[in-house]
Amino acid sequence: MRQRLRTKRKSITLDSLFSQLVKYGESDRYPCHMPGHKRNGMGELPRELAGIDITEIDGFDNLHQPEDLFRRLQEKAAALYGAEESFYLVNGSTCGILSAISATVGPGETLLMDRGCHKAVYHSVYLRGLQAAYIPSGIVAGYGIREATTPEAVESALRKNPQARAVLIVSPTYEGRIADVGAIADIVHKRGIPLIVDEAHGAHLGFEEHFAPNSCRLGADLVIHSTHKTLPALTQTALLHVNGALVDRDLLRRFLRIYQTSSPSYVLMASIDNALSLCEREGKQLFGEFYSRYAEMTQQLRQCKRLRFLPQDGKRQDIGKLVIFAGDSGLSGREIYDILREKYNLQLEMAAGDYCLAMFTVGDTREGYKRMTQALLELDAEMVREDHKATGEIGRAADADRGTISPPDPEVVIPLAKAWDCKAELVSLDASRDRICAEFVNLYPPGVPLLVPGERISAQMPEYLESLRQAGLDVQGITEGETAQIRVLC
Repeated sequence: MRQRLRTKRKSITLDSLFSQLVKYGESDRYPCHMPGHKRNGMGELPRELAGIDITEIDGFDNLHQPEDLFRRLQEKAAALYGAEESFYLVNGSTCGILSAISATVGPGETLLMDRGCHKAVYHSVYLRGLQAAYIPSGIVAGYGIREATTPEAVESALRKNPQARAVLIVSPTYEGRIADVGAIADIVHKRGIPLIVDEAHGAHLGFEEHFAPNSCRLGADLVIHSTHKTLPALTQTALLHVNGALVDRDLLRRFLRIYQTSSPSYVLMASIDNALSLCEREGKQLFGEFYSRYAEMTQQLRQCKRLRFLPQDGKRQDIGKLVIFAGDSGLSGREIYDILREKYNLQLEMAAGDYCLAMFTVGDTREGYKRMTQALLELDAEMVREDHKATGEIGRAADADRGTISPPDPEVVIPLAKAWDCKAELVSLDASRDRICAEFVNLYPPGVPLLVPGERISAQMPEYLESLRQAGLDVQGITEGETAQIRVLC
């Protein structure tokens, strides 16, 4: 009887996933497996990229059942961030958010959440049939942007919603506001429920003494990081960290398998490994230079007479989020955004009613800081010369209301999980007052909903949405045409 041979998968070293992929791509082993390009450059697909794009083959482990390579890579990530366990994500922070919520809040149960959450949180509420309760948001005095969630707001919201099965906050916010996560974690844990922190914009936190600590080290149970947002990793890469005994980790793994692709990209995962290895080996130098260059730029920008900037405070305002406020310049956020793009060839992250946002990371060069500093100082000086008016090359500001602050959070009439499936119709913005919204309406970026299906459209909201459209902002959920229309419940 022929003896059946059992072969053991060969282990590879943890030197660098990129180097291992390159080495395999240059080997003589012929790929009788996926992907279909067979490591050849075809059409406009570069050979260098195809050569390192593989599937789950011997020696390279499996992300959904890590036994060797990915087990050790994820252990390294956990040690770096101070987490008990970490997971590589290749479907972005979105799949981390979906998995975290799904593993902690069951169908029909209540999630207590920041109203300023990314739309992925709302999608999870819809997919799992959850009840959403909101934590009241404050406004940063003098600037009109949404403040990070406060411990007092969480305490108050929990008293009103004692049935909540988990709490989810955003820190840093899109504009860089940082919450007191430690105090919030203490409040939430007294209720015996987990705290989820959408820290997508904070993968760099804790790597420099002037930065706030990351939320893993402040008591959060589940923390989501977008490595591609603030670290040198490829787009679509992220991490999910878990701590404590309040999260069912087997259930968490189940949902990760559901929400992540079954064919994870090794190129994306190698970029996570590369970014974290850089932080581990050279983090002190890289983030030290990052902080000093950013601090130098913001110090010089204090000369501005018309443009305004948030005070630099690494514990409450994220280092790297340069929020440029129009102030009394007579310009809108979109106009400043366009000037910097068209005149100075500087592409910003986003524009809003009366501010715009530029992001800086360890990947920025001295030249980048110099160009931004010179552009803003020059723009501000021209505003001063024009005696409070933006004329000539810059262009006169429109008469539309520049207010950044949106109307108060809308009234929830029908739960999202039900409303999004109800029959709807299109009506003009003017005719939508007091109707129930049937679709998400948001500025993109950042993707934070202004209206959620099931919410009543206030008397002020149509005018506010129209002002955003007139300012040239990308308002998703509004149908463009001869007149702007919005979808409402029949």
